This record gives sequence, structure tokens and C-alpha cells, in this order.
Amino acid sequence: MTGLPAQPAVPAHFQTFLAFDFGLKRTGVAMGNRMLGSATPQPTIQADGDARFVQVAQRIKEWQPDALVIGVPYHPDGASHENTERALKFGRQLRGRFGLQVFEVDERYSTTEAIASGAKDADAASACIILEQFLRNLP
Repeated sequence: MTGLPAQPAVPAHFQTFLAFDFGLKRTGVAMGNRMLGSATPQPTIQADGDARFVQVAQRIKEWQPDALVIGVPYHPDGASHENTERALKFGRQLRGRFGLQVFEVDERYSTTEAIASGAKDADAASACIILEQFLRNLP
């Protein structure tokens, strides 16, 4: 199977979103809202395992998002790979631990775009790109 499966519609009352660009060692974070259609980078989480989720919990408590957004990487041809499965697992863990709806965005090239734009923190910039892509596609 290639690409993301169909996702549920985003309820109109969902206004604020916290996005993650999952990585094994670093996870980029961005906060954004539907009204402005833009995202703001947040400090990258530099932890793995349970320590990562402690920091995710802190961000959720701080920002009180209506839902979460994760980037899911694919090969250029749309085929999944090891990191695709890792990102999807991260999304399932977020749903289970925090009880928030998690939306998935195909994030092919987001890190490349972030680096090309000269971002100081490519992970946070990538999370912004992911979130802004998600926000652009909302009705």
C-alpha cells in the first residue's frame, strides 16, 4: 500500500493543533491554529522512549491542543519504509496515552525543505511545514 489511508474529517471546532516530526533521536514540534493557518516552531524534543512522552505531555499541557498532527515519511514513490511504521506507531501511542485525535500528514521532503530554507532547527521547521500543509488542506 502506498500513501496515507483516508482519514476522518477534522471537526470545525478543532482550532489548535500540536504537530510532531518524529525521529528516533529528535522530534520536531510546532504549534498552530486553524484561523491563522500558520504554525510556530517549538523547541525540539531531544529524547526517546518514555522521556520523549514526558516532554510531549508537557507540551500538550502547555498548549492544550484540540488534536495532534504527525508527519509520516514515505519513499518518493509513495512506498512505506521502516520510518513510516515508526511514525505510525508514534501516532498510535499518542492517541493511546493522551486521548487526542491524531491526524497524519505525508511528510515527504519536509526535512529537505526545512534545511533548504536555512532553518536553524530543521526538526522544528519540518514540524511547521507538516502542520501548515495540514492546515492548508482544511475546509
